[in-house]
Amino acid sequence: MIEVQNLTKSYGGITAIQSLNFKVNKGEVVGFLGPNGAGKSTTMKIITGFMAPTSGRATVGGYDVFENPIEVKKRIGYLPETPPVYGDMKVRDYLKYVAELKGVPKDRMAKNVERAIEKTSLGAVEKRLIQNLSKGFRQRVGIAQALVSEPEVLILDEPTVGLDPKQVAEIRDLIKELRGQHTIILSTHILPEVQATCERIIIIHRGQIVAQDSLANLTNLKAGQRRVQLKVRKAKAQLDQSLSSVNGVIGVQAGAGDQDWMIDADASEDMIERIASHVIQKGYGLLEITSAKADLEDVFLKLTYGSNQAATELEQGV
Repeated sequence: MIEVQNLTKSYGGITAIQSLNFKVNKGEVVGFLGPNGAGKSTTMKIITGFMAPTSGRATVGGYDVFENPIEVKKRIGYLPETPPVYGDMKVRDYLKYVAELKGVPKDRMAKNVERAIEKTSLGAVEKRLIQNLSKGFRQRVGIAQALVSEPEVLILDEPTVGLDPKQVAEIRDLIKELRGQHTIILSTHILPEVQATCERIIIIHRGQIVAQDSLANLTNLKAGQRRVQLKVRKAKAQLDQSLSSVNGVIGVQAGAGDQDWMIDADASEDMIERIASHVIQKGYGLLEITSAKADLEDVFLKLTYGSNQAATELEQGV
């Protein structure tokens, strides 16, 4: 449905994105994840035809974004980070206006507007001025305008920024309801957003894609590693240097309590046994030891805030 090939965008001497390559299949919900300034919005603007790339190409439904811009726009519903709404218009009137702009046939217009209002639960406020709505409802209006033409592709750029927890939960539920009905790209820097709504994840950092896979596979990018949580009897026991000598231990740090430790180690089957044996032999008093698989936050932080070498290892599953 969406294909990006060697996409690059430079602003003067600054490269915002460099040689991006990815595909989004029909019906997928894909999270485009990265820290602020990573190049997410730039990529979304290029895919939607809002901005031209410096080089490379993007296609939607087989149509090149810049060779066939009208055909592409017919297939895309776009919610930018700031919803493109007119505060002095009423919700239903605004959606009718957007439907006209998008070329929705007259015989389908009323039905499409009604469906967009229903999907986004705007019925209670459809006759109110948009400027008098809460931020959560304005965000819903932004999603409704993206839906009103019944596009094949939905691109949502930071759809929950600035919303309160209840509004965030409502928007996430809405995205889940749209799953399967549309191909969706959700651009965000919020990890729970991706975990709650997306099937596949693309992580971008400093304008380059550093990982892309399913959520399950991404959390296994650290398949060569595991995190071990350790609790010992002796408070503030200086275990860090001692445990660092155990074969397979990568790093040791103090936990929340005086008796707690966090250990990063390789994923060897006998790793837990080795650590436990060491603690017992040294007389520190083993109270508890558990192994936790890496979660998305571990992977994300490693890829976007770790060293370049660590990111390379993570991409290769080392």
